Amino acid sequence: MKLPAHADLTERTWRWIYLALCVGIFAFLVAPVLIVIPLSFNAEPYFSFTEKMLTLDPDGFSWRWYELLAKFGMQQPEAAFGMGWLADLWNNSTWFNAAKNSMWVGIWSTVLATVLGTLAALGLTRPEMPFKRTITAILLAPMIVPIVIIATGLFFFYSNPCGIIGLDCGRLTSTFTGLVLAHTALGVPFVVITVKATLTGFDQSLARAAASLGASPTQTFVRVVMPLILPGIVSGALFAFATSFDEVVTVLFVGGPQQVTVPRQMWGGLREQVSPAILAAATILTLVSAGLLATVELLRRRSERLRGIRA
Repeated sequence: MKLPAHADLTERTWRWIYLALCVGIFAFLVAPVLIVIPLSFNAEPYFSFTEKMLTLDPDGFSWRWYELLAKFGMQQPEAAFGMGWLADLWNNSTWFNAAKNSMWVGIWSTVLATVLGTLAALGLTRPEMPFKRTITAILLAPMIVPIVIIATGLFFFYSNPCGIIGLDCGRLTSTFTGLVLAHTALGVPFVVITVKATLTGFDQSLARAAASLGASPTQTFVRVVMPLILPGIVSGALFAFATSFDEVVTVLFVGGPQQVTVPRQMWGGLREQVSPAILAAATILTLVSAGLLATVELLRRRSERLRGIRA
């Protein structure tokens, strides 16, 4: 915001101090994330900037760690590129299999979290809904309770979900189903918050007008309500997917040897062998997160335009 023309020297000085503080805080928050990107192109197996990198010598930069991510675990990584090489990559690459697991768990948990969170938000915005604050607090608890406590509870509960009624119905630990349900519980709060925020500005007279014209409740939701709250639903779904894709604690507790996701593979890599390949994986995750945030921002602006807040 520009200062008025009559601003004195003190006001102009405080404005520059304020801007400097903002830049410093922004750099403090973003620098740890951005620093891994150039380091992931280090030609040497170090976690520090080499002299060639500091002088911008092309020999100091390399794609070797990204190639290592793709080829690690392959049976014939040096074979000629072709269908055989791609099949070897798809079936045997350790990091590629971890990415497939992350996508599989993330997509299914996002679908479940979006459906359940949207239904919960619609119910909580109804005026006749009792115990709104209590139910909202329970739904948002996964965002407040430390993740280690949640993961520990999930581990004991999923070891025998029917144990609370004295039966033995098997376990959900070390299964993809258990991991999807655990990530769904973590993603539901984001969907509830974003959809509730969208419904706050929703004009209920539109739904009443649709009902007066003979539309059923289902037709009213699909053709009137859902198109207007869709940006909130999609934003919540993106946050739920990002939460699942980045989650490692619940995977360590609930997942088994077959449920190795990208964050769990990074965790194992840090424990066994420190390599800049971890930084390459972190760079890819950073770019994925940046893409999701950009999408959320575009949806937010679209939602404001639909609600008449932004021209």
